[in-house]
Amino acid sequence: MHPIQQRTLEDLEFPTVLEQLADRCNTELGKLAASDIAPMTDRDNLMVQLGQTSEYLSSFENDNRIPNHGFDSINKELKLLQIENTVLEVSGFRRIAHLCETLSIHKKFFKKFKEYYPLLHASADVINENTYIPKAIGDVIDKFGEIRDNASIDLKRIRMDINQVRGKINQSFGAALSRYQSADFLDDIKESIVENRRVLAVKAMYRRKVKGTVLGNSKTGSIVYIVPETTLQYSTELSNLEFEEKEEIRRILLALTNSIRQESPLLETYQYFLTHIDLTAAKAKYASEMNALLPKINETRQLELLDAYHPLLYLTNKSKKEKTWPQTIKLQQHNRIIVISGPNAGGKSITLKTIGLLQVMLQSGLLIPVHERSSVCFFDKILTDIGDNQSIENHLSTYSYRLKNMNFFLKRCNSNTLFLIDEFGTGSDPELGGALAEAFLEVFYEREAFGVITTHYANLKLLANELPHMANANMQFDNKTLEPTYQLVLGEAGSSFTFEVAQKNGIPYSLINKAKKKIDRGKVRFDATISKLQKERSKMSKTESRLQDEEAKAKEEAQKLEKLNAKIKSKLENYQELYDHNQRMIQLGNKLNDAAERYFHDKKKRPLISELLRIVETENSKRKKSSAKEAKVKRAVKKQTANELEQKIVKVRKQKAVKKEKAKQEEKNKPRPVFKIGDRVRMHDGKAVGSIDDLEKGKAIVNYGLFTTNVSVDLLELVSSKK
Repeated sequence: MHPIQQRTLEDLEFPTVLEQLADRCNTELGKLAASDIAPMTDRDNLMVQLGQTSEYLSSFENDNRIPNHGFDSINKELKLLQIENTVLEVSGFRRIAHLCETLSIHKKFFKKFKEYYPLLHASADVINENTYIPKAIGDVIDKFGEIRDNASIDLKRIRMDINQVRGKINQSFGAALSRYQSADFLDDIKESIVENRRVLAVKAMYRRKVKGTVLGNSKTGSIVYIVPETTLQYSTELSNLEFEEKEEIRRILLALTNSIRQESPLLETYQYFLTHIDLTAAKAKYASEMNALLPKINETRQLELLDAYHPLLYLTNKSKKEKTWPQTIKLQQHNRIIVISGPNAGGKSITLKTIGLLQVMLQSGLLIPVHERSSVCFFDKILTDIGDNQSIENHLSTYSYRLKNMNFFLKRCNSNTLFLIDEFGTGSDPELGGALAEAFLEVFYEREAFGVITTHYANLKLLANELPHMANANMQFDNKTLEPTYQLVLGEAGSSFTFEVAQKNGIPYSLINKAKKKIDRGKVRFDATISKLQKERSKMSKTESRLQDEEAKAKEEAQKLEKLNAKIKSKLENYQELYDHNQRMIQLGNKLNDAAERYFHDKKKRPLISELLRIVETENSKRKKSSAKEAKVKRAVKKQTANELEQKIVKVRKQKAVKKEKAKQEEKNKPRPVFKIGDRVRMHDGKAVGSIDDLEKGKAIVNYGLFTTNVSVDLLELVSSKK
């Protein structure tokens, strides 16, 4: 693949994409790398980067989140390491240690989850891990950025001496403070700090009575700040020790610098790797925000963008909570060039830019917002002519610029080219410009280039209809409101709706009719026919959408019924198994009951034990004999039995329901009996029969022999009357 022209990238607003990508990087080096992204010429490297971005994107949706990769640039330190005898600062060492530790964390993570992230693991696996550098830095510098006391023997000794001298200074200063305070030579504040040293706040009148060095006085002159004489000798010793400490620290840092100087190429590799990870993470974040993915890459020169969104427009509308309309575009060998026509403000230019920008993004290693079934190929060249591009500096008119651009297209266009031209042929006399545009388009067609153009010229629509590997397309409009639906429809040219739109905007009908008479009648009829076809297509599209919704609902209901049927069958099978098991247990229980009955009568244990053993052996022999084939037959029989049982259960339920209903009706129609004392009766839902001993106000006392009860006569039925 050859480099794509910067003009093409600007036409497609690719620099804006890079700006948005840079905003999602965590590091300054990542932001710089994002701004330098361009379409790649190495296909293998491109596929690796696309795969790595896709892997990183998948980490957002699983529990194995990739560790934080943030780091500070060490470019300054790398430059110093190239100069002999230079010493790095403590902050520089800490940045280097953090870089090494972050690299180690990523190597271990990708090794642990290499099945999830194979490409990212491969990129990290080739880098050698260096544990010496962070350990060496950690042995010298603590987590607070201070040099450790045990960084060297001399440093430890010097700091111990410093602590001792400071103790002596505080002791001698305290003694002087007490002595002069008791003599009332000091002001109320007693002491202060001047030039980072403790001083006595001496009253001015007693300055000559206090021995020491004067370091200043107050603004009013009433206080003189004096370092006591006894403290001065220790202060000089402290200054000498602090100088020795600085020299020893410099010597330690120089030795540490020299120890890692030879590892500067490896450190540079670490920084490059983590910058690449930062850029990959930013690509994944960007993809996540616009629902982008890696489509199928084909070798058959097919470009099938299903439900494709313009990235910049999608993110802008998303922030405004507005809808963005997706487009579906297919370019294949038998359909290499598409001619899009239709009225202005219908979305033709956006569709054109969507195709170009998505192709450039993909060839630059970025995922694109399309449907997962989309399939794309790569092009060596992408040529664009979008917008006015009038050049004031070069004194070129719009048409002159476009002719110059077309000449450039003619030199570069071949079978591995994708060209995108907006308002093809405009800028000159319609008939002459249209004819020249038709000639250009025929050349692009003969060279087997892939392309999409937008136009209003009828001759280009006719050419697309005549040539076998070209196709017309239009941006659909609502035939009633004349509002755009932003849907691309392949297979037919679009009407410009010139007169319809004019009428909608209040232009008098008489003026529109006059304009119609001024142009060729055949052209008006041609445009009207196209308009009629578009209206029919719009109706069909709505009908198709409604039918699809109904079909989806029907499928959903069918799935629910299937699940319900499966549950019922499962329950019936379980009931059948339970029934069979219970029957077997009943038979076994009957055998044991017979054996127990015999033992009850003859009290013989041996026959009982023999019978029990025989029963057990018989049951075990049955278990051994059941083969896989018999089990399969058994399951089939069970299933059949379950179906039969299901039918029987349904039938019995129906019969019971019918009987119950019939009994209710008979009960209603049956004449109510007149009870007398001595009648034999029973409850409706009972079996016990008793006689009536007494009757009073709808109540009857019924004698059952062992007991009597008082019940309503409505709950009784007559068994026999008293004779």
